[in-house]
This record gives sequence, C-alpha cells and structure tokens, in this order.
Amino acid sequence: MTARVAWCTGAGKGIGRSLALELARRGWVVAASSRTVADLDRLAEDTKGPSSGRVFPYPLDVVDAAANERTAAAIRADLGPIDLAVFNAGTHIPVSARTFSVEPFRTLMEVNVLGVANGIAAVLPQMRERARGQIAVVASVAGYCGLPSAAAYGATKAALITMCEALKPELDTLGIAISVVNPGFVRTPLTDKNPFPMPFLIDADVAARRIADGLASRRFEVAFPWQMVTLLKLLRALPYPLFFAITRRLMRD
Repeated sequence: MTARVAWCTGAGKGIGRSLALELARRGWVVAASSRTVADLDRLAEDTKGPSSGRVFPYPLDVVDAAANERTAAAIRADLGPIDLAVFNAGTHIPVSARTFSVEPFRTLMEVNVLGVANGIAAVLPQMRERARGQIAVVASVAGYCGLPSAAAYGATKAALITMCEALKPELDTLGIAISVVNPGFVRTPLTDKNPFPMPFLIDADVAARRIADGLASRRFEVAFPWQMVTLLKLLRALPYPLFFAITRRLMRD
C-alpha cells in the first residue's frame, strides 16, 4: 500500500512540529515546511530510524504565492500526491488602542490569512482532479469573538473560520474534506511570550494528538480544550452589554 502524503506548514516549532511528528508516527509521509531550515533539519532527523513514517523538509515562506506552488509541485514529484494539507503557519502581534497602527494587521493578514490561501491554491487543483483529499486550516478559539489585545490576531482567525465554512459545502460536492482547527492556549514558543495567565494551557504534543484524531475522523471543527471552547462560545452568545462587561475585565495595562 502506498504511504499517504501530508504537507504541514509552520512545522518548525510548536503545534506544527508536534503534529508533523504525530502524523509520521501514524504512518504518514510528511512534507514539513517552515522558513527556518535548521528547524526542519532537526525535525527530519527526529524521524529517522524504525518509525512508521518519515518527515522530509521543504523550506517555505508562506506569504510567497509562487513559492507555495513550487513547494507543492516538488512534494508531488518527490513523495506523491498530497492527501492531506495542514496549513498551520501563523503568528501573533498584540494590538492596543493606545498604540494602534496598521502594521500588525498587514503582517498578520499576510501570514495568517493569505499564507493559508496561498497553500490552498497550490493543492486544490490536483485534489479537484483526483476528487479526493483533505485540507486542514489551523485557526484559533480567538476567532470566536473579539478579545482585548487580539484585534488583529483574532480578526485573522475569524477570517480563516469563515473561509472554511464558506468553502465546505462546495468542497463536499468535489469529494474534498476541509477541517478548521481551533486550539485554545497551547504551550509553544509563541505563547511563551504571553505576559498573562493562560487558562487550560496544554502541551503541544497533546494538541497534536487531538488534531490528528480529529482529522482522522474528518470532523469539520477540531476544537480544544473543551473548557475554553465552551467558555468562548458562550461568551460570543451573550448580548453585547454583558459581553463587553466581561471583556473589559480582561483588559491589561
């Protein structure tokens, strides 16, 4: 049986790295992309030996549309058709009304939203041709509602959720599955910079197992931990006076 091929972006660190390793353990051949070549080399080295799958490095800056096309083509030529594409690359920049500027929005839209769109555009034509395949987009529970300091980050994650919701009905008719992954706080180099308490924080390895399980079941939304998901979905359902009374208490100087 031919091994299944997965492409995972943002695989150099954090959730992406753990997910690439988890997929390899489950027998996938994983093409891992990140801007940092050294991170990818270490990741590939970690899967050498008697493991059931392998990780192969494909350096990429996701904001470069042409580079996404070239990378997807190289993966297909080297490893075979891409069965699963996980678009995980993303970053966070806090935004304050006191120091508001457009730059965080431009950067995060380029990386978090257009970086994902570039990846989808690179894999979708062949998936349509084969009438099969699965796309996974890593968004965040921060996309459920507007939270203090997340004006740019939350906006990009809300955009990803909406994009996946809009694409799903048509992709269903084409035989292509799409999933949106909405994690809460996960211990990564990115969240290590947060200067505030992070409720229900989980390790990246735990997150990777939950994502891999959710994708295997082909669920549309893979969201965790349940406590954070429930709280934020309830918060979003509140009338605005109550919603803002709560979010004002989340503000930090």
